Amino acid sequence: MVKKTETALDLNKVRNIGIIAHIDAGKTTTTERVLYYTGMTHKIGEVHEGAATTDYMPQERERGITITASAVTATWNGHQVNVIDTPGHVDFTAEVQRSLRVLDGGVVVFDGVAGVEPQSETVWRQANSYGVPRLCFVNKMDRTGANFQRCVDMIVERLHGNPVPIQFPYGEGAEFKGIVDLLRMKLITYVDDLGTKQEEHDIPAGIAAEAQTRRALMVEKIVENDDFLTEKYLMGEEITNDELLGALRAATIAGKVQAVICGSSLKNKGVQLMLDKVVELLPSPLDIPPVVGHHPKTDAELVRHASDDEPVAALVFKILTDPYVGRLAFFRVYSGVVKAGTMLTNTTKGDRERIGRIVRMFADRREDVEEVHAGDIAAVLALKNTFTGDTLADPDHPIVLEKVSFPEPVIEVAIEPDTKGDQDKMGEALRRLAEEDPTFRVEVDDKLGQTKIAGMGELHLEVLVDRMMREFGVQATVGRPRVAYRETITREVRSDTTFKRQSGGKGQYARVVIEMEPLPDEEQELAKDGLLFVDAIKGGSIPREFIRPTENGIREALVGGVMAGYPVVGVKVRLVDGAFHDVDSSEMAFKVAGSMAFKDAFQRAKPVLLEPTMKVEVQAPDEYIGTIVGDLSSRRGIIAGMDPHGGSTSVRANLPLGEMFGYATSLRNMTQGRGNFTMEFEKYMPAPSAIAEEVIKGKS
Repeated sequence: MVKKTETALDLNKVRNIGIIAHIDAGKTTTTERVLYYTGMTHKIGEVHEGAATTDYMPQERERGITITASAVTATWNGHQVNVIDTPGHVDFTAEVQRSLRVLDGGVVVFDGVAGVEPQSETVWRQANSYGVPRLCFVNKMDRTGANFQRCVDMIVERLHGNPVPIQFPYGEGAEFKGIVDLLRMKLITYVDDLGTKQEEHDIPAGIAAEAQTRRALMVEKIVENDDFLTEKYLMGEEITNDELLGALRAATIAGKVQAVICGSSLKNKGVQLMLDKVVELLPSPLDIPPVVGHHPKTDAELVRHASDDEPVAALVFKILTDPYVGRLAFFRVYSGVVKAGTMLTNTTKGDRERIGRIVRMFADRREDVEEVHAGDIAAVLALKNTFTGDTLADPDHPIVLEKVSFPEPVIEVAIEPDTKGDQDKMGEALRRLAEEDPTFRVEVDDKLGQTKIAGMGELHLEVLVDRMMREFGVQATVGRPRVAYRETITREVRSDTTFKRQSGGKGQYARVVIEMEPLPDEEQELAKDGLLFVDAIKGGSIPREFIRPTENGIREALVGGVMAGYPVVGVKVRLVDGAFHDVDSSEMAFKVAGSMAFKDAFQRAKPVLLEPTMKVEVQAPDEYIGTIVGDLSSRRGIIAGMDPHGGSTSVRANLPLGEMFGYATSLRNMTQGRGNFTMEFEKYMPAPSAIAEEVIKGKS
């Protein structure tokens, strides 16, 4: 295979963007149009036909949803656009999170009928946390019930955004005929069904007044972000379109505003205009601040600029197991040039890695390249010990970049191989799937001799088990889903524990005094795995070499839980005193004493069981809403709000995850198949005592 040698990129002409949204808002359909109009594909693949280019996994095509983020590279108006199509289902939110970590901009797609939906809020929040500038694309304007202005209003109310509509639809629903461009004050219509031929018209008299009003509002919102233009505006001087576009771009990159555009991806309307705005408004790698990391040994802060002349710094943000070529590591180059055949250091782990085959991705198709420049995204094959969140850097100029943080799993199931032959295959399959997905956990329960897998939801685990069976040929039986509870404490206690054992020869002796309290909110970020351990020993009552074993004993007790065997979270432990024996004390003695002290303190600190609660949104025709609200209340739900949509209503509620198993079937029965719901993790809350007793009995 001939490798493609790449010339250095003009970074001003690179856009790294993500297509992000709630499930079924039209992300993949939009991405398919991007590929078609940029010449990457010669036929539009439809999600509903199971033929989408970026949904190439069998599980994606069968379910009609995106499960794994797919990277594609395209060209538009002389710009290289690296696009990542992300999942919308809450169970795969980690895919969105790790993609946003390496992207410079995003296009948030909204359903023109449903508006802002629960997962829209989640991806918006994630984009805020990573400071990702974004455009808003109101899709499905051709559907009955589409309402552009309502969607814009919801961006303000629910997302606390600052939307600036720079387009509006000419007609909505069945009457959707084209798009009004408020910057150029032109109407764009489409001649053919594929949307390849656009025509520009003067704005029809029937909507001229509305267009003038909307343009005036747009100009006001843009100029208020630019002092020079504000002055011109107040002086009544004319502001050119180029000045407006420049100010809008600066405000978008600064995160002050979000330009709103519209269209219908399925009907091939508005996607080329969206690509124009991606190029015109979203940042290049040079427009974003330089990446900040730290030195792996000295912890000194280091900065890397998006330049080929700086030392290599790249972040691996995704691992994918390919059945044909093995493990692929997707990476973003922040500085320097990554060349095939060179050695880099995995600074997160301290290992050396040889960069073998580098490929540029086109969903499941790939093209070999010799090198990848600063600001670009690609994938490398066969790295030995590099996974999601690891940094690859120049061995002579090491740097560790900020890792991607992921939510904890909230649901678990037991899984048993059907035959002895499946046992080894299952272990290998689960290990490889866990390497790909940081929110998927595998745990072997030694007491029961049982393997448990944990993830973000029923669909998440269902897809992973399906992949295990298809890709790795493992046959296994899966148990019923169970809630991943947690344990914590509610009051402060002190424990003075002595471990003493004499068995003829050398004995074991350790005394440990700890103070345990609920972890204060302001110290949550300092905690590691749910525990903040503070060494407060003075005067050498416990020698330095026994502090770490004591902490290890406490951490081991933490993982196994005390009440019902679930991990302990939200605890602060101060090691304040103790005693040792010159001969009989050992690391093992202090480890055991630490574990005993922790368990003793925990049982006396009014422990409680925590259960995951979910943010649920149910949408159904109005006639079923009374029944749905009653059913949600019977499931210990707290109704947070109701939004009418004209004939249907969305009910927002908070419910314990344990009450939501099998809800899809119940909702179908209640609404004659006309209702649907979405659910996402919100937080852990104390479980009622009756529920806690049942869980503890079930575990004992």
